[in-house]
Amino acid sequence: MKQPSNSKKLFARQLQQQQNEILSKLRVKGTGSDDLAGWFLGPKAENTELLHHLIQRAMDNHCNDRKNLYPNDPVYVTEEMKQTPEYQETVRVLQHKLDVLLEELKGSVPFWSYRWQSHMNWDTTLPSMVGYFGTMLYNPNNVAAEASPVTTVLEMIVGDELCKMLGYNITDNNPAIPKAWGHITCDGSIANNEAMWAARNLKYYSISLAAAIKDTPELSQAGALQLTLANGTITTIGAASSWDLLNLSVDEVLSIPDRLQSEFNINLDLLTQILNNYSIQNIGFDGINKFLDSGIQSPSMMAASTCHYSWPKSAAVLGLGANNLIKVYVDENARLHIGRLREELQKSLDRKSPVLMVVAVIGSTEESAVDPLKDIVAVREEFRQKGLNFVIHGDAAWGGYFASILRQPEHEVLSKRALLYTPTLTMNDYVTEQYANIQECDSITIDPHKAGYIPYPAGGLCYKNGAMRNLVAFTAPVVYHGGIDPTVGIYGLEGSKPGAAAAAAYLSHQVIPLDQSGYGQILGKCLFNSKRLYSAFITMAEPDDPFIIVPFQRLPAEKHGEDPQKIKEQYDFIKNEIVPKTNEEIMSNAEAVELLPELGSDQIIITYTFNFKENGVLNKDVDKLNELNLNIFQALSLSPGEHDHPSKTPMYVTQSQFDNDSYGKSFVNSYKERLGISTDNDEPVNILISTTMNPWLTDTADGNFIPELVKALRQTVLEQVEKVVGAMELA
Repeated sequence: MKQPSNSKKLFARQLQQQQNEILSKLRVKGTGSDDLAGWFLGPKAENTELLHHLIQRAMDNHCNDRKNLYPNDPVYVTEEMKQTPEYQETVRVLQHKLDVLLEELKGSVPFWSYRWQSHMNWDTTLPSMVGYFGTMLYNPNNVAAEASPVTTVLEMIVGDELCKMLGYNITDNNPAIPKAWGHITCDGSIANNEAMWAARNLKYYSISLAAAIKDTPELSQAGALQLTLANGTITTIGAASSWDLLNLSVDEVLSIPDRLQSEFNINLDLLTQILNNYSIQNIGFDGINKFLDSGIQSPSMMAASTCHYSWPKSAAVLGLGANNLIKVYVDENARLHIGRLREELQKSLDRKSPVLMVVAVIGSTEESAVDPLKDIVAVREEFRQKGLNFVIHGDAAWGGYFASILRQPEHEVLSKRALLYTPTLTMNDYVTEQYANIQECDSITIDPHKAGYIPYPAGGLCYKNGAMRNLVAFTAPVVYHGGIDPTVGIYGLEGSKPGAAAAAAYLSHQVIPLDQSGYGQILGKCLFNSKRLYSAFITMAEPDDPFIIVPFQRLPAEKHGEDPQKIKEQYDFIKNEIVPKTNEEIMSNAEAVELLPELGSDQIIITYTFNFKENGVLNKDVDKLNELNLNIFQALSLSPGEHDHPSKTPMYVTQSQFDNDSYGKSFVNSYKERLGISTDNDEPVNILISTTMNPWLTDTADGNFIPELVKALRQTVLEQVEKVVGAMELA
């Protein structure tokens, strides 16, 4: 990739400085909670005046740009034209159709509300909304720099910011440490697809090169190129076996082109031209397999059984085959089971099946579970010594921004006062340890439009070694001329994409830093609120109630194998010392402060299921349990085509299932036993899911809002239990 010219770099610095000066004037002074008040529109649109002001500035800027850019060019829409019946009818139709649309939009789900405890979605930040709106007026297309000379630079800045937050190197200070590179995709699914695509091409690059060296006189001298194998031994590319070449490290493979130029004076343009006839990118698996030694099997990749559905889709699209995505069952905490991963890797080693990548899920979308990344890194080192190597990809589409909780501010924050309102909570020791190793991933998916609170579409992908992007580069002459301007469009799967998404992320990051003073503060408060919501939900059922609630995320005492009395004592402590207390009272209780990080999920999604009692006897029928929880979900959600007004829905949750195929029979049966239902079947279990992305849920003007959510959920459960039991009695 061409590096930005000096003028582009200067422009980027000037633009960043200008934005910082403007935005520093907009930032609200005061405590940490006061900062948050200026970062969002607010659940009751409290910042309407501010939003009007910002949108007006953006609109005026654009309109003035149109007026002043070429002042001598003629107008088209004259004042006389505006008075014609045709023009006025057009305006009338536009206004009417807009009114119809706006009326329909009132049926949208209220993501911004305290009552939204459903999908991984919430309000978008004010700077991201304004940045998107202001840039949308210019409609830049980030497929090529000539169509987006400003927003291409902004996307490169955002890519660097994300890489830096994740612990990657973004400087040229140390040539021994590869420089990272990141960019914006439309979503995490496309980022995952690109990461798998790059891993596939990397796995077979040296195979292609070895074949080309044997066939091409211009490259024959390169057979003496020395390579360091997975186990540390040295050989040459000409002497290496196919298995050796398939298991080189990422950095070893990516260093090869430059080494061929420096050590053997091979022209890189000539090398690219020759490899076009040998690369898997061009000849596919059928072609590349002809270059392999006998005995090499089809490749595979591995991920936790909780992985996102985009992974089998990507495996299918890239010709790997969805069945060659080996799903590794999870443990009781919904984290990848490291022992089972080790078993699958050994099977691949034994049958000589190359492993393209192992995916570490950094925040699953249904349990908010963080896979044991530290152990995955250690297992890779263990198998390297056996000759098996693979890319580690961190699927942090959901969890990536939580890294900001662990980043110290680089600059002095506006206020050093203690947080007086919603406390900011850090992640527990286990999760923190995994994030401490996130920079060991070779690539990471991270979505600004999830925990970054950025408008759609704004996914993201970061490479630890930026040269990895070259493995998926396609140059389209019609949009990229390969000359002066920097571009991101030739890398990845997408063509046209909105430069407004890059501007939205850029402006939001400028106002809300990617550290403890900014996003770390937002997500830290969400963590605190999620723990409070978990505590309130699990204690909502009284002994005489006709239902029980069983959280998937067990109490810490249960996880540690404590006896029933210890578990009851912990439950009672939560019910008496956390649920009814104010935030200030909780934070003054040392035992509560120590317990809070261990409650609920690894992040801010809690998962739970209700079961009912008939005449005081707990239901044992999984079908009836599933019916109850499905009915609760339907009562607490909106569906397309149903024109119920959102005001009729007292809160919002979502739902999914634990099934044997995805989680394993022992996992599902364990949860069934906790629910008190029969395990003499293979039926899945319906689960309800609540995501708390609201940083001020326990800190409204009227105090803690969670009791209102408990009231709404409890009333819904009682109504649905009555319906299910009533139907059983009539049957």
